[in-house]
Amino acid sequence: MTDSSTRSLRSAALSLLLALALAAGALAGTAIRNAELAATEDAVTLSAEIAIEVPAALEEAVARGVPLYFVLEFELTRPRWYWFDETVAARTLTYRLSYHALTRQYRLSTGALHQSFATLDEAVAVMSRLRDWPVAERAALASGTTYTAGLRLRLDSARLPKPIQVGAIGAPEWSLGSEWLRWPFPMERAAK
Repeated sequence: MTDSSTRSLRSAALSLLLALALAAGALAGTAIRNAELAATEDAVTLSAEIAIEVPAALEEAVARGVPLYFVLEFELTRPRWYWFDETVAARTLTYRLSYHALTRQYRLSTGALHQSFATLDEAVAVMSRLRDWPVAERAALASGTTYTAGLRLRLDSARLPKPIQVGAIGAPEWSLGSEWLRWPFPMERAAK
């Protein structure tokens, strides 16, 4: 190898490491802090605390009228030794975060529920707390079985306007999302 090709390889490796570090840093801004499942008489509900740090680029985009869609994904699987894990329940919850310049308020929507807030921080605080979200029917779960629950939050970049999607490719500030948090959920036997 010549000196120039060695320098090129080192430069490429350094660039790759820097890009990975930036991407990891962007993902570190959002994390699932705490999540727990509770079994009621007819359902299994999820409560969670999520740490969300919105990068400056996303704050500016919302302030300029670009709606942001965040997707909370949940899955409950049953491990199988002979095949892939069986997905027992999978749910998603979509948040739409927007800003209305006329009223100078941020709006957070999930389904038919719409809430208005004076600041972005207030809207993000509501999005970061989840309480008693029904994620599975209790009848679908076998007593005495330990399941694996998984939860993550991510920015749905596919729902951004097309010109922003093109500019967001590979940009760490547009890669907001958490890693999957996975934990065991033992389904207790019913008391007799």
